[in-house]
Order: sequence, then structure tokens, then C-alpha cells
Amino acid sequence: MVMEEISVDKAKQIASKKGLKPGRVKGTNGIQFTKGKNDRLEVIDWSEFESTLKGRKLAVYESGGWMKIMKKQ
Repeated sequence: MVMEEISVDKAKQIASKKGLKPGRVKGTNGIQFTKGKNDRLEVIDWSEFESTLKGRKLAVYESGGWMKIMKKQ
């Protein structure tokens, strides 16, 4: 399965279709997508999500509708 880097705008579109929101693991700077029902995650806004990606040199990758946050390649 080949993962391709996608823009944050594309990630927003996919997340919207799947009912996902950007989230941060409480007490860390780790980010991931969430449906907002996990006590260990707090929902953040997209601008904070994007600045965290840039600050940590991360990107959103996608393959077949699956998204994963990984180090930029």
C-alpha cells in the first residue's frame, strides 16, 4: 500500500466524510484524527493541527481513504 502525502485541505475533506476531527493526545504534542469520543484526546482546531504538523515536520499521508500522520519524507 503506497501512502501519498496530501494537503491539509484534502485531509479536511476526507475527515469530514468520515466524521473525524483533528485531535491532540492530552498532555503531549502528539496529534491524530478522532471522532471526539476518546477521553485521552482533546479536539483541536484545524489551524492548531496544521501548525503542529509544520512544527514537528509531519505530514498527512493517504492511501485508499486511510489517513496517517507521519514524518515528512
